[in-house]
Amino acid sequence: MAKEQQKAFHHRATLKQKNKPFKRRFATKNSLRDKSKGRTQRASVKGKVLRKHSRADRRNAVRTEQRKKRDELITSTRIFTGRHRAPKIVAVIPLCANTDTSRIVRSLFECVDETYDECAGATRVLNVARFKQSIQFVEVSRNVLDILDVAKVADYMVMGLSADEEVDAFGEHCLSAIQNQGHVGVFPVVQGLDLVPAKRRGDVRKSLQSFMTHFFPDADKVYAADSATDLQSVLRMVATQAPRGIRWRDTRPYMLAERVEFDASAADPQVGRLAITGYIRGANLSANRLIHIPSFGDFQIEHILAVPVAMEAAAGAAIEEDDEPVEIDRADPALQDSLVAANEPDQLNNEQTWPEDAEMDAWKTQMAQMEQQEEEAERANGDRVVRVPKGMSAYQAAWIPEDDDEDEDSDSDSDMSDDDEDMDGEYSDAESMASDNAEQEYEDVNTAGATSVNGADDQDEDLLSAEEEAAHLKAYLKERERRNRDDAQFPDEVDTPMDRQARERFARFRGLQSFRTSPWDPYENLPLDFARIFQFENFKRTQQRVLRATQTAPARVGMRVRIVLQNVPRDVMAHAENAGSQRPFVVFALHQYEHQMSVVHFTVTRSADYEEPVRSKDPLVVHFGFRRYTVRPLFSQHLHGGATVNNVHKFERFLKPGEVSVGTIFAPIQFGTVPVSLYLPTSHDGALPTLVGTGSSLHANPSRILAKRVILTGAPFKIHTRGAVIRYMFFNSDDVNWFKPVQIYTKYGRVGHIRESLGTHGYMKCFFDGPIKQMDTVCMNLYKRVFPKWNTELWSEHNQTDEQKRQWIGPVVEPSVAMEI
Repeated sequence: MAKEQQKAFHHRATLKQKNKPFKRRFATKNSLRDKSKGRTQRASVKGKVLRKHSRADRRNAVRTEQRKKRDELITSTRIFTGRHRAPKIVAVIPLCANTDTSRIVRSLFECVDETYDECAGATRVLNVARFKQSIQFVEVSRNVLDILDVAKVADYMVMGLSADEEVDAFGEHCLSAIQNQGHVGVFPVVQGLDLVPAKRRGDVRKSLQSFMTHFFPDADKVYAADSATDLQSVLRMVATQAPRGIRWRDTRPYMLAERVEFDASAADPQVGRLAITGYIRGANLSANRLIHIPSFGDFQIEHILAVPVAMEAAAGAAIEEDDEPVEIDRADPALQDSLVAANEPDQLNNEQTWPEDAEMDAWKTQMAQMEQQEEEAERANGDRVVRVPKGMSAYQAAWIPEDDDEDEDSDSDSDMSDDDEDMDGEYSDAESMASDNAEQEYEDVNTAGATSVNGADDQDEDLLSAEEEAAHLKAYLKERERRNRDDAQFPDEVDTPMDRQARERFARFRGLQSFRTSPWDPYENLPLDFARIFQFENFKRTQQRVLRATQTAPARVGMRVRIVLQNVPRDVMAHAENAGSQRPFVVFALHQYEHQMSVVHFTVTRSADYEEPVRSKDPLVVHFGFRRYTVRPLFSQHLHGGATVNNVHKFERFLKPGEVSVGTIFAPIQFGTVPVSLYLPTSHDGALPTLVGTGSSLHANPSRILAKRVILTGAPFKIHTRGAVIRYMFFNSDDVNWFKPVQIYTKYGRVGHIRESLGTHGYMKCFFDGPIKQMDTVCMNLYKRVFPKWNTELWSEHNQTDEQKRQWIGPVVEPSVAMEI
């Protein structure tokens, strides 16, 4: 009983003191601190994850991984095996001026005792019975565009070198361009090695090997074109190895055309159907998708026919003739991709009520009266003579108002266009350029169309002479260089105008407390061009769905098909006929939605070989994967850690060397990451195409905000501990009160705000978080969102001038002349 009573009257030790436990030997300060704060370690996951695998399980896992890799290898090489196999494409590219690609291909045919067809054109198919493989050689001339196009579809590349001539600048440019867009296996083949003395052959091989390894580290050997053993080794590796693919290329269907036929339409002979025959590679093809032809654009598919060709005889039988074409897919009008690339913006989308008949009649009467008044004004002012700068047309002069007051009102609207305000003091720069040049001449222009300059009507006198044109160009380039230098030394700093109120000059700008986290609505005050684009709710999910759709397409990879396109201009056929004998004809298929326009971004790194300043909105030619455009991109900062909280990125006026920037343009949507190369429209030196920069594509994202920063600076006038009087940032008290809520800072790291205005000349009392120095500079950041312009056009080789076409063609030495050298 006594024991039970003791248990019944036991008190809980709720107030018992707990002393600090003894420190363990290996306890760290952090672990003791965590324990004192009550933190607990996460319990380990128990179950199948931590259980030990037996030997049989490990062996099974290894076999599964081996089987998976074997299946992937068989899948990648399946199209190159069998009776109806597709040939492997081998591009033969000349890197030297005296390289003869025909001799290289002829030597490859002769080393396996096959006949070289002289009349086959640029493409020839070699059936190697020993390896049961077919190889299609594509001979390319020294043209950068042809070399890049054939490198995009090739399985292997044979680089033609010369033993007595070094690779010229054109060859090095081609190697760099191929390296930027991605490449497959490379086999360097040198010509004329047998003509080199035996003692120097080893040195020549080592020199060429070192040169090729710089661009292609996998090219570990140089082969001689006059050695049958080396050429047989090249054929053996091409026939037995699995081609190394290019990731961005293998996710979409593409084709190297073998035959192109054109059927003109009865209604319009300049438009008709185009039939392209070849092997489908990369991914499966559906007739509901679009086909892109470089330099010509996108076209719809009418139907797809299967036209198989037996490469070898079946067991105990002769080689069969070509089978009859069988239709495997036809476009469905309800599911076929449309050629409409942009939306038509509805100007009345915000209207909430429908006008009544009386209102419509009144509106029509008012419009008729306005048109009558305009006609009377035109008749009254038709013969008005206006004093205008030399070179202005009569149509432009007719828009000049008679009153000077309207010019003052129009100045307030100049900030509405991005071209009129680059915030670098372009107004003062224009004045300085005008003062450096000769004084601008003026003329009297009759708005009716008659122009008189000192009594002469000859319009040719308005044109500048060659010397004046060269002087203007020199002054323009000098001014660009000065702006680039100022932007590097004083980025984004702008002088506040003295003859104009700052709140009007920077009316569209705003202040941000934090550039990374301050909210900014991406759909605020969008331009009308944003109503024409397409946007995805989830870009990554749409991309995954679109890429998965190619797996079920009827036209499978490796099939020899005939794609019939509709509404194709005859110029495409003229290009194809030229390509059939001299140039490759390559087509690519688009994924769903890739024809629609959106805001496209891409990373770009400036080329070290180009030293001239590259400014935002400069005209450039962009090679965007398999498509080419003429664009005027906007550059912005690239954040390696990802987008900011508010998705705001600082606009860059110039493309800075050594830094990765992001270019923004209006362009068709592109799924996947593709290589990007930027060129000048016209060569800088007139010999080679000028590469400006390289990069890769990013997701299409219209919500990315490009904020142009403007820094207004001021100087301390009087300093008292943490307070100071600042001047020269503004020049009137109204501007000080207008920008009073914006935070200010100094270049030495102090942060403050404006207290009040002093006087009427822009002096202001400011308060900082610490004492500032007299040598310090006070700054205020203002931001404005900028948008790209709708100026993207398809780059077409046929629309270029002769000078622009010559920059893509390299020098060539005839084979006979090369042998004499």
